[in-house]
Amino acid sequence: MTDQGNNNQNISCNPFAALFGSLADAKQFASGQKPEQVSAEPPLEDSGESQSESENSVSDSVDDNDDSVAEISRSFRSRQELCEQLNVNHMIQRIFLITLDNSDPSLRGGNGIPPRCVYLEEMAADLDGQDWLDMDNIEQALFNRLLLLEPGNHLIYMTSCSAVNLSADRDAGEKCAIPYLFACYQRAKEEVTKVPEKLLSFAVRCKNLTVSNTRTVLLTPEIYISQNVYEQLVDLLLEAFSGAQPEEVVEFMEEVITGLLSDQEVRTFEEVIVPVFDIFQGRIKDLDLCQSLLYSYLDVLLYFSHHKDIAKVLVEHIQPKDPANGLQYQKSLLGAVLSISCLLKTPGVVEGHGYFLNPSRSSAQETKVQEANIHQFMGQFHDKLHQILKNLLQRSGETRHLLLSWLGNCLQANSGRAKIWANQMPEIFFQMYASDAFFLNLGAALLKLCQPFCRPRSPKLLTFNPSYCALKELSEEERRNRNVHARGLDKETCLIPVPPQQLVESAQSYSLLTENLIFSQLTMHLGFHRLHEQMVKMNQSLHRLQVTWQEAQRTGNSMSEQLLEQFERLMIVYLSTKAATTQPAMLQCCLNLQASTAALLVQLGVGNQGPEHVALSFPLPSLQSTMLCYVPEFFAENLGDFFIFLRRFADDILETSSESLEQILNFVTVFMGNVERMKNPHLRAKLAEVLEAVMPHMEPVAPGAAQPIMFQRERVFCSYRHAPQLAEALITVFVDIEFTGDPHQFEQKFNYRRPMYPILKYMWGKENYRESIKVLIN
Repeated sequence: MTDQGNNNQNISCNPFAALFGSLADAKQFASGQKPEQVSAEPPLEDSGESQSESENSVSDSVDDNDDSVAEISRSFRSRQELCEQLNVNHMIQRIFLITLDNSDPSLRGGNGIPPRCVYLEEMAADLDGQDWLDMDNIEQALFNRLLLLEPGNHLIYMTSCSAVNLSADRDAGEKCAIPYLFACYQRAKEEVTKVPEKLLSFAVRCKNLTVSNTRTVLLTPEIYISQNVYEQLVDLLLEAFSGAQPEEVVEFMEEVITGLLSDQEVRTFEEVIVPVFDIFQGRIKDLDLCQSLLYSYLDVLLYFSHHKDIAKVLVEHIQPKDPANGLQYQKSLLGAVLSISCLLKTPGVVEGHGYFLNPSRSSAQETKVQEANIHQFMGQFHDKLHQILKNLLQRSGETRHLLLSWLGNCLQANSGRAKIWANQMPEIFFQMYASDAFFLNLGAALLKLCQPFCRPRSPKLLTFNPSYCALKELSEEERRNRNVHARGLDKETCLIPVPPQQLVESAQSYSLLTENLIFSQLTMHLGFHRLHEQMVKMNQSLHRLQVTWQEAQRTGNSMSEQLLEQFERLMIVYLSTKAATTQPAMLQCCLNLQASTAALLVQLGVGNQGPEHVALSFPLPSLQSTMLCYVPEFFAENLGDFFIFLRRFADDILETSSESLEQILNFVTVFMGNVERMKNPHLRAKLAEVLEAVMPHMEPVAPGAAQPIMFQRERVFCSYRHAPQLAEALITVFVDIEFTGDPHQFEQKFNYRRPMYPILKYMWGKENYRESIKVLIN
């Protein structure tokens, strides 16, 4: 093999050859660095040179060779650094899609560089000939790129391929700072997983640069002209949670938030996040219950509620300036979400309402399908509301305190909703208080929070402490320490008065279960009760309008068209209200709560203050140090109201749980005829209507209509173990009505007794009840 061949083989085996673009480049470099070859021919003159001269010549030759080796080594190191610099430049170009190199694309190697980049012309001029990016100038380069108003006008081709590439143009020319930086973050993360180890630290620094620059953008948004960076952040989150995998955006946000929290000199974290909340609220309040986009926004809100730092700012942000103004709670971010419903946005105004249009021209099947569709969306909506509240309660002690304070203040500020005058003056009502939709949705979310202990025999239920309701004004510090956030409950009428000799034994602190149960019952009292009343009145009005319209049609009266229009408008309101109040999952949760409340009140009624439920037995023990004197009457009113509502508008729900029905019968048996345990005679008389609601009824149905299923009610009612006591309680209250109120209030007394007649008739038809009634007569 020739020397040239040996050299070629040596170069190909030399590890430094990898630093060159090709083996030919390495050979060319090596040939240029070789020392001059000493001629092989012997010298023509001075052939008799001395030994010393020869030695000196050899020594000089060795020294020259050492210098050449050092020079070669330096050259190789220089080449290695140059290659590393080139690789860093290419990596920066791939991550940030920017460049300082505006040379002919055909002169560049196409390997490892992106198809399009933004050319930073001014920076290239300032650097006076440096056409590469490195870790010393990338920060300035990225800042310059973010300040470009139209980066798309500065795009250049990086490779000789000039084919149309819209995605490359879009990515490199992205105008908005936040999505651009997030895309850079994604590309940097990818580089971290791919680059050789010697470039890894540079890739990590680039990733960190995207985070620190995002923090800078959010802290100093005024620098970035014509950009709303907070809106961009909402859009980024919305896009992420609309997709299948939001994890990368969440990871990016976590790093940015860590940076924001560590540097709050320019702007506090709250000052950065609140504009995001304002944009979010402005958008979500215009969304409709059945819009799929709403649920992406709710996922973003779920993320906010799950992040402890954002959650704290959120619950601080929703606190109203005037806590006594009930309407202000609806105008908060959380209130705007709670107000989304199929109910009319403006009461009485059906124009622009998107549900149950032209009801008189729609078939019963079409109406039923639309109602089922609304119920499906309501189910999703309530699930997300529940999760949002649950997240906020679980984040930290401070966040929980602020949320519960918001709820307590909200319910007190809206307590006027339950007043009789509120229904008589709707114009004033809607200027003072939060809407029906707000309370219906809040109630649905709170009901879901109660479900873990809403089983009639749950031991957790007995940890409820009614003395909470007897607490008077407390300082803010006491409320925080003792977990007391509801207000004004000491002014509520209770089931029985406090006995003169009984002292209030309040607890040092109260459980979340106690607050949840009270908040849920109070919300139902302020919200559901009013909607129930409205539906009864609308039902009556629709019947009157229908009869009047039919009469006008029959007689050819010109008012028939006007009557039909009135009927249509009222029917839209009625169907929307019915759809909102009869969502099956919500009713099932409410059934669980009311059955559990019935079981709890029975345990309190028999004097049980232990950790386990005791079986109901008769005769009842005498009351001593009873907790019933701290239980507000609205607990029993809600229970009665709900079962009467089910009987009228959602009868099928009553068939879903025989255990719940049994608890209601126990409650009615203990309280209906017992003035010691329920003083209010009107409330005891109402329990007869509750009994009528849960008993089997066999009224004739319209031709072609299906007979309602009564199996569970029939079974529970007929096999009820305390049938004699139930019959006795019914007859007792029937007689007591005669001595209730003004002797001349015949109509009111008749209304109280009206539901008792079908119950007595039904009981007389069942042997166990009939025998009990005979015993009472004797």
